[in-house]
Amino acid sequence: MTEITKDMLIGDILDADRGTAKFFLAMGMHCLGCPSARGESIEQACRVHGVDADKLVADINAYLAENK
Repeated sequence: MTEITKDMLIGDILDADRGTAKFFLAMGMHCLGCPSARGESIEQACRVHGVDADKLVADINAYLAENK
């Protein structure tokens, strides 16, 4: 997977690397299989859950870089 951005859909990120689920679960997204959760962008989900989208994107990209 290429580097993610905060406008990418959560479902697309999960489909590309299931290991990213831990980041979304940690921020309080416990229904990752729901259509509404999968159709949200990282930025939208972070806004709802009070999480810094830029930090989350950086953390996920670091994880992806380490697990190529």
